[in-house]
Amino acid sequence: MHSVRDTTAPPESKDGVNGQAGLRFVARQPVFDRSEKVFGYELFFRDGIEDYFNACDPDAASRSTLDSSLLTGLDVLCDGRRAFINCTRDVLLKEHVTLLPSEQTIVEVLESVEADRPVVAACQRLKEAGYLIAIDDFVANDPREPLTELADSLKVDLKRTTPAERTAMVKRYGPWRCRMLAEKVETHEEFVTARDQGFLYFQGYFFRRPELMTAREIPANRVNYLRMLQAVARPELDPREIELLLKSEASLCYRLLRYMNSAVFGFAAEIHSVRHALSLIGEREIRRWVRLVAAVAAGQQKSNELVLCALTRARFCELLGAKVQHGDADLFFLGLLSIMDVILEVPMSTVLEKVSVDQETKAVLLGGANRQRPLYQLMLAQESGEWQQASELAKQLHLSESVVAESYWQAMHWTRQVSSAT
Repeated sequence: MHSVRDTTAPPESKDGVNGQAGLRFVARQPVFDRSEKVFGYELFFRDGIEDYFNACDPDAASRSTLDSSLLTGLDVLCDGRRAFINCTRDVLLKEHVTLLPSEQTIVEVLESVEADRPVVAACQRLKEAGYLIAIDDFVANDPREPLTELADSLKVDLKRTTPAERTAMVKRYGPWRCRMLAEKVETHEEFVTARDQGFLYFQGYFFRRPELMTAREIPANRVNYLRMLQAVARPELDPREIELLLKSEASLCYRLLRYMNSAVFGFAAEIHSVRHALSLIGEREIRRWVRLVAAVAAGQQKSNELVLCALTRARFCELLGAKVQHGDADLFFLGLLSIMDVILEVPMSTVLEKVSVDQETKAVLLGGANRQRPLYQLMLAQESGEWQQASELAKQLHLSESVVAESYWQAMHWTRQVSSAT
């Protein structure tokens, strides 16, 4: 049986030694455009638990973000898209951000920065050097008004402004003088409202909360993806059933063969048929990689961010599975299914009706509490940069922060590797 070669490795410290001091705790939040396509990511970093509780030093946090971006590379962190980098007054005046490429970097001026002459001059120099400027947490009568002449986008917090104030700001500054960005967009309804007001970009958790639908059925081809997931969830695998299901969905068949021929597996000979591929990879890998290609194919018409999120969640849970008690549950499956309702645009209950899954996993995905719940919550906290909650959940699971951070890094790198091969 062939196994996948794990080419990922945890990040190293500056002296080349792996460990807590060298780890980078990272989260990223996507920024969407009006078509719900990912425009870029806002990056959130800390170096460890001490950095979190010393967050009263925003300059140190901002410098840490820059250092981590250089260490890791924006291409890995942002998948080739733009990065929103939080900048304090000190970082702006010392022009630390110019260490990052202008074509990928958006300078985000924090709420705490006073728009005095030195700051305006620094932003002017950055503009001339090709950087885009965003003003964070912009509100009505904002004291950073002088910076709006240089700003490429204004980030407006929906929780700190009224609908009337947002309408007035869009009329005054947008839509093309400044690209208006709505922050804290929590629901699909809020997204639609902000879009109708004239906002061009959106940031928040709305994409993880599907619009409620009462009479919508899963399209026929998407039923095939769920049938695939159900087939590999059974205790006894039927290779013939898998082969027939793959052959019934051309996109799945193509993706599996392309994946098998990729450098991820490293087979010397090319794969010429579905049966050939299934005979080579063995039962464990059949389960894993069929779930992978089914998830990717299911998300073809959705934002790629959703598929990447699903794969990172799945791999993260799988990596931690050897270190936490979870019974016979498949934690890869838990992570993968956690966002399948959004990918397929149906309620989670509908997804679980189509897929055989153990009762503990089903309960967690439907909002219940059991021994899998802390890991599920840790997955969400780590992904969204809620560091204090992640720290508390890690302790509850008897996991060190370094193990959690290393697992998340490996999951991100694995996702980048496999998504390029599918």
